[in-house]
Amino acid sequence: MSHPSASPAATSSTAIIGAGIGGIATAVRLAVAGHRVVVFEAQESFGGKMHQLELPGGYRFDGGPSLFTLPHLVDELFRLAGREPRDYFRYQRLDPITEYFFADGTRLTAWADEEKFAQEVEARLGTPAADVRAFLARSGRAYDATAGTFLHKSLHKAGTYLSPEVLKALAALPRLGLTNTMHQRHQAAFADPRLVQLFDRFATYNGSDPYQAPATLSMIPHLEHGIGAFYPEGGIYAIAQSLVRLARELGVEFRYREPVQEILVQGSRVTGLRTDQGSYTFDQVVSNMDVVPTYRHLLAGQPAPERTLAQPRSSSALIFYWGIGRRFPELGVHNIFFSGDYKREFEAIFQEQTVATDPTVYVNITSGHTPTDAPVGHENWFVMINVPHDQGQDWPALVARTRTAVLARLSQALGTELAPLIRAEHVWDPPGIAARTSSFGGALYGSSSNNALAAFLRHPNFSGRLKGLYFCGGSVHPGGGIPLCLLSAHIVSDLMKSET
Repeated sequence: MSHPSASPAATSSTAIIGAGIGGIATAVRLAVAGHRVVVFEAQESFGGKMHQLELPGGYRFDGGPSLFTLPHLVDELFRLAGREPRDYFRYQRLDPITEYFFADGTRLTAWADEEKFAQEVEARLGTPAADVRAFLARSGRAYDATAGTFLHKSLHKAGTYLSPEVLKALAALPRLGLTNTMHQRHQAAFADPRLVQLFDRFATYNGSDPYQAPATLSMIPHLEHGIGAFYPEGGIYAIAQSLVRLARELGVEFRYREPVQEILVQGSRVTGLRTDQGSYTFDQVVSNMDVVPTYRHLLAGQPAPERTLAQPRSSSALIFYWGIGRRFPELGVHNIFFSGDYKREFEAIFQEQTVATDPTVYVNITSGHTPTDAPVGHENWFVMINVPHDQGQDWPALVARTRTAVLARLSQALGTELAPLIRAEHVWDPPGIAARTSSFGGALYGSSSNNALAAFLRHPNFSGRLKGLYFCGGSVHPGGGIPLCLLSAHIVSDLMKSET
């Protein structure tokens, strides 16, 4: 039995499986609390979905997440460790946030200032600015009333429901729309189908379907329009880089190319883990790996929460990384090219488990803010389409068909044939996402949020059966995406403090 080197000041030893953003943040929090922390990562480096990609010709891409909200959650980790965040990590607020291109040719700019955005909607779409302001204010109130309970605390501990934040959440329940869908909420708020489509798209922030997801998710726009969207200097990957630097300074050990084969259990508690390099003894184990492969592969033979593991999966993504041989000044960091039939698009994803023939296209371009991400006069295009998670579909055929449709849609909207401008290309599909990140089926957010009880049906941040086993990351509470993964780390560290 081998043992990682211990710090003399350590009070407890913890293994973290996976160096995704949730695992890194958990490592920082536990190291600050005095734990000896070792992170085991199957890949050659850190980041998980938050990795970076470089293509020939000088094109760099953020491989996975591209939107950054709630930056104070990152700053908090540095301050917790007694560091000045700006010494490690810098970012700027985006303005504008997103350029929207509708199927009918209408273009709309989402400005950071709510009033400016409301006036833009009135000028472009004819919807009164007052209606937009009222909707965004309602979104903000719902977020403020519920975030303290539903995002910052475990929903699976009785103590949560005795906290003052719960009273705020309970008082807000009648306004949250638990019996309506996001689409119904937006239809009731706006007559223009283009504006309904714009707000419906926020369901994709956690891999869900606005025609099924509860209206409570209509609070998501507040993250961008009320709090802000931000761009980190150096791109999204800089978040992981800066936090790994901090973790190492705090004594965290990272072991790359060492996938975990088994979580070791004795009786009713975990005792460590095993890799192909040996067995290790730890007081606690935190899995930042998707809960499905965690149970199916690392805890094989142990009882599993089958109802939880059987929850419908979120959507996945098909991503084309294109080095583009010219600049498009009309495009920003975030660009959305909407499909003509949004309902049909989500039916294809969630009911037929295929890709719509007319998909909405998201284009992220960072070279305007980080010039070294592309050669002079060129751009780096991260082109993403929402698709179902992998269930054995013919992905080579779907990729080829979708690539043709995407090029046609973008060429038409921009008035330029794009195919001849592609200088470098890489494709990431759901099987590839699953292989690199151990996400079950390549689902980006674990289970979907397509019913009113989805938050309660997500896997908790701890094991109810095995003492010393915890879970963080996008497949468990409170969900996927950078902010929620960071919050999962906070929840795990709080749980471990209260239970050790």
